[in-house]
Amino acid sequence: MHDKQDESVEALIEEFLTARATRKPSPHTLEAYRRDLRGIATLVGEDSTPPLPLDRLMITALSPRVMRAAFARYAAPRAAASVHRAWSTWNSFFTFLVAEEVVPGNPMPAVGRPRAPLPQPKPLRGENTPEELLAAVAREDGRQRDAWPERDVAVLALALCAGLRLSELLALRVASLSGRDGERRVDVAGKGGRPRVVPIEADLDRVVADYLDSRRRRFGVRSVRPDSPLLVDRRGEPLRRGGLQYLVESCYRRAGVGDRVPRGARLHALRHTFATRLAEDGASAAEIMRLLGHASLASSQTYIEVTAGQQRAAVRSNRTNRALAGLAGGRPVGPRG
Repeated sequence: MHDKQDESVEALIEEFLTARATRKPSPHTLEAYRRDLRGIATLVGEDSTPPLPLDRLMITALSPRVMRAAFARYAAPRAAASVHRAWSTWNSFFTFLVAEEVVPGNPMPAVGRPRAPLPQPKPLRGENTPEELLAAVAREDGRQRDAWPERDVAVLALALCAGLRLSELLALRVASLSGRDGERRVDVAGKGGRPRVVPIEADLDRVVADYLDSRRRRFGVRSVRPDSPLLVDRRGEPLRRGGLQYLVESCYRRAGVGDRVPRGARLHALRHTFATRLAEDGASAAEIMRLLGHASLASSQTYIEVTAGQQRAAVRSNRTNRALAGLAGGRPVGPRG
């Protein structure tokens, strides 16, 4: 085995994160990896005799038995989804160490892993909320300093009508929109290195074109070169994560729909609205999977199941249906023998 066996767990964690950084994950994702790795390793160190800090905890100490005990402690106060994510992070960490010949094998298959529940869709509440949001943001707002409604509407429309994630929006270039009239599309650098192509309709294409025209007027023709970032701030600089999140929040406030946005799904609520409406309009799980860039069909199926449940609840609440219960005398209605 490699002489890196003599390195501390802390040093190997940082080496793993450096290797992961070449895949260009978001800073948020990298920090989540670090938190999961250090959290479990800290518990292992605390259980050692004597207790060891991470810079003195050796990788050889992480046997299957030790990892099971640490995960049992880690899982006690946490939700299954958090434990599942930590397990996956540690599995990737050990896979990296095996490939680097630091350890002979991966102990994680011997550590129990809870089944992570699929996240439930969190679309905007209210049947007409997306339309109200777009209409409100499109209007000039005299209270706004340096208002740019064309840009703001384009951001919302790309999330609502193409289902793009935050990171995907930020990665777009002017040339990401291409194709002839009637065959327009947006090329998306998807999550996990899975690129995809999303067809765009004429209305969305027109919204983006209006935004680019307004950008030429603001910053000149050179600002919309094909390799330029598609989304920029009011100074013409590439829009960044925090700026995009603030922009969407401000759009909700201006439209007065903040109370219709699910907690913890500010920009993602727009993507979920896109997917939910696809399901309502009869799209299959496979179609939703392709358009949203899901890694598994199960994630896409949740939109169809939730939509079907909502439709059944709406039928159940119909007053005529409730009247039938009285006619049937509370007995099930069905074929008689």
